[in-house]
Parts: sequence; C-alpha cells; structure tokens
Amino acid sequence: MSSTTHAGLPTAALVSRRVVVAAPPSVIFALLAAPGEHAGLDGTGEVRGVVEGPERLENGSVFRMRMKGYTTTNTVVEFEDDVLIAWRHRGRHVWRWRLRAVPGGTEVTETFDYTAKRARRLVRLIGVPKRAGTAVDKTLTALQARFA
Repeated sequence: MSSTTHAGLPTAALVSRRVVVAAPPSVIFALLAAPGEHAGLDGTGEVRGVVEGPERLENGSVFRMRMKGYTTTNTVVEFEDDVLIAWRHRGRHVWRWRLRAVPGGTEVTETFDYTAKRARRLVRLIGVPKRAGTAVDKTLTALQARFA
C-alpha cells in the first residue's frame, strides 16, 4: 500500500474495493441503511443480527449488532441519502459505503478505514487489513449476486 493520501487520509490505513451492482443507488442504499439487512450482506462471517437500533439509519444513529461471540455498538458518522453511509465501530475503525450511479447500475465502493486506530502498525502486522479486504470482497460479491 502506498503512503499517499486519498481524501486527506493515508491510503495505508484504508482497504477499499469497488464493483458495479445491477441496481439503482436508492435500492442499495436502502439495504445499507437497514441494520436488519447487514447479516445477509456481511462478508466477515461475524454479523448475526440487530440487538437494538432504528430500522433505518441516519446521521448520528447508534445501533448495536450481535456478532459471533460478542455485541458491538456502531455510530453512523457519515451520511448522504443514496450516496454515502459510514459507521464507526467501537474499535474506532469505520466501514464506509459510497454509491454512484453508472450505466448498468451503481458503482459501489466499500472501505474499511482504520485511520483512527491507535496502533495501525500492529493492526497491519496481525493481518487485519488482509482479512478486511477478503471480507469486503465477499460482501461486494454477495451484493452483486443479490441483484444478478
């Protein structure tokens, strides 16, 4: 990974993938903004379901998810209807989704952003970015398959 910046952030702290999905941005965004849908899209194999939170996320929403063996609290930190949604995990990393209408559907970019992690070097050494990249690939593949 390079040390140049992307949107003001060091790229070494971002794991990002992009695909085109055969659905309009509004339909994809509706899935992303519904915590009850997250388990069906999750590529980590960790998300089990919603513990509490709103049916539809918006900026500032807090939602708790049941994970494999634990629960986690997330806060929506970036939000623009049908374009951008991101939530911060208690571990200080952010899962970000950016949508852009393109011919044939929507370009979907999912990013695991660990810029705010205190020990980024350790995070890299223990393989978190590689696992996150695999998870992002699986999530985006599942999203594409849902609309194939």
